Amino acid sequence: MEYNKLSESIDTVGYSGVCIGTERSQLLKNSLLVLGKENNFDKIYYWGRINGIERDYYIAYGHGKDYLRNQTYYYSFNCLDWLLLPKATKTDKVISSFLMNYFQGDPSVKTSAQVPDFFLSDGETSKKSIENGVTSCEIKEEDRLSATVDLINNDSIIIPRGSWIKHPSGDVGKNPAFTGLNLNECLELKSYLHARLPLRKSDMNLIKKQDYNNCALDFLDSIDMDLSKGKCI
Repeated sequence: MEYNKLSESIDTVGYSGVCIGTERSQLLKNSLLVLGKENNFDKIYYWGRINGIERDYYIAYGHGKDYLRNQTYYYSFNCLDWLLLPKATKTDKVISSFLMNYFQGDPSVKTSAQVPDFFLSDGETSKKSIENGVTSCEIKEEDRLSATVDLINNDSIIIPRGSWIKHPSGDVGKNPAFTGLNLNECLELKSYLHARLPLRKSDMNLIKKQDYNNCALDFLDSIDMDLSKGKCI
């Protein structure tokens, strides 16, 4: 959520008990305002919190004119001092998927995971101990944190179709003409898009949606294509 809407969110979801308090929300609001100005972000958001045994990670991110390609992530322990979160690599995301233990709250601590060789490249398996087709891989918690945020983003952040528009320059931004979905559109999965770089070719998103033919709007993957057709056993 945008940093300036933190106070509103407490009133909306505070009844669940899983939220930040009033004092911490004000601290976040002020520190994110400073962070955004220091880095010349067009917008800055509070992403959320990942709990740790010793300390919790508070995550925030900002972006420039391009909503998709210019995102920069930060984490903090006290909602005041922000540290740059490194970019997650493909290997980090694979290893993180096989970790089941809690975060410690120490970005320098290393954790080991047993990863089947099928998910690793030849170069990665040859440098580590291998036994019965399984490789022992180490990952620093800071890298695991980055990978976890990236994995959550790829699967769960969605936007209504039409709220973002692709400009002729290639930048993706807010669509000033968007006023919301109508009642019928709200009930259809194809009206919601993944807020990430598309995994499918852009022409596939247009071909499979015969009623969608606007390249400026239909450049993202819709969530209805995530569902497998047929029976799952």
